[in-house]
Amino acid sequence: MSPETAHNVTLKSLKVVPNSILRGFQDKTIVDRPVEAMGLKFPNVVGLAAGLDKNGDYFNELGQMGFGFIEVGSVTPKAQPGNAKPRMFRLVEMQAVINRMGFNNKGLEHLVERVKKRKYQGILGINIGKNLTTPLEHADDDYVFGMRSAYPLADYIAVNISSPNTPGLRSLQRREPLQALIETLMNERKVLADQCGRLVPLAIKVSPDMLDEDYVALAELAIQFGVDGIIAGNTTVERKDVVSSPFAEEDGGLSGRPLAIRARRVISFLSEQLRGSIPIIGVGGISSGKDAVAHLQAGATLVQMYTGLVYRGPELINEIRRDVSQLALRE
Repeated sequence: MSPETAHNVTLKSLKVVPNSILRGFQDKTIVDRPVEAMGLKFPNVVGLAAGLDKNGDYFNELGQMGFGFIEVGSVTPKAQPGNAKPRMFRLVEMQAVINRMGFNNKGLEHLVERVKKRKYQGILGINIGKNLTTPLEHADDDYVFGMRSAYPLADYIAVNISSPNTPGLRSLQRREPLQALIETLMNERKVLADQCGRLVPLAIKVSPDMLDEDYVALAELAIQFGVDGIIAGNTTVERKDVVSSPFAEEDGGLSGRPLAIRARRVISFLSEQLRGSIPIIGVGGISSGKDAVAHLQAGATLVQMYTGLVYRGPELINEIRRDVSQLALRE
């Protein structure tokens, strides 16, 4: 079956599996190290990255497997079908995936209704994006709409400006448009905090393909405006590590094991720029507990997985928790 069909079938199967079986994937002998970041207390460092549960349909079931936090989305104000199929390709020998999904999702209204039925007790982030049909000069409107909808329900909000599959989106990562977007969202957050009586953390999700000067600008702006977290990063359009794959020329973002070194380089560089003032959620290429530890040692406070879970299954969650616990003991 095609990768996308397999993805959907696997998720739907979670609805018929008893929670006792899902909880059985967890290794109960592991003593987790809770982490405080963005003003929140995370039960452990292991998170599920946005993209697996775009519509918030399965996070309650996925949360039984031992994640400390889950990020749903990316979700756009209006439902949209995404790009034409096929749009997901497995590079099995490399434990990688190329996708050009294009923010396919059921829209914010659907996701909000799903999150209202939350049972998951860990930290829940909502990742917001821009509709394909919204002009870039009006992108702020989509992100403000997303923040307003997600704010009452989210433990944190992630702003995705780094998908390679929405034309022009990554241009929002340059200093001038990034400053305008961050300033707009932080001002909106002040209004929402007064209305809701709580301050919801805001994290910016960026690409692993930016120029160093853009990471420097990101760090400066994040510190200046009081952004709560940086998610580094997303999929890459670079193909030098997968040129031998028959899918290497497919358009889209590459995720999985080949991304690990690039992801750690970005985490390390951003960590130097931020000087510990803002936590980094490290994403990309985590296929083992050692990968997760390396991301943390490079400067990440928390880590997220997606493609590694596709290839390794729930045992990868235990492996990371176990290795991080042992690292904490050594420290």
